[in-house]
Amino acid sequence: MTPPYNDAQRREYLQMIDRIGGAWLGVFGEDTEFYSANYWDLLTRLWRSVQPVRKTDALGFLTAVKSGHTAGKYLERAIERGFIVETENPEDARSRLVGLSPDMRARLDGFFDTAVDEVGRTNTNLSNLVDKS
Repeated sequence: MTPPYNDAQRREYLQMIDRIGGAWLGVFGEDTEFYSANYWDLLTRLWRSVQPVRKTDALGFLTAVKSGHTAGKYLERAIERGFIVETENPEDARSRLVGLSPDMRARLDGFFDTAVDEVGRTNTNLSNLVDKS
């Protein structure tokens, strides 16, 4: 069976990933602690949620972290940096809500815009590489 893509197309894909990865790093600037895939899981899931979620639910967003204690450390660090805002839960005084800060939501909006643009450019470039190996 012939592979569906040639090496030039695979390289183009990797270049796209590099460009998108660079944009993700740009969200945090010099704050390399947040380059982690764990923060990717946490922040992108909170972005999808739109509304604040229970803090215990947000801990579950850290899918690669097996310890609840360690997940809590990641979440607390993001709260300390101001990327995530913690508030009281008006429906349950025993729980807290967390959501993205307005600044982080805006940064992620910009990141996703860049990523979608990169996917579009790469799609065009892949089409142009069909006959090349």
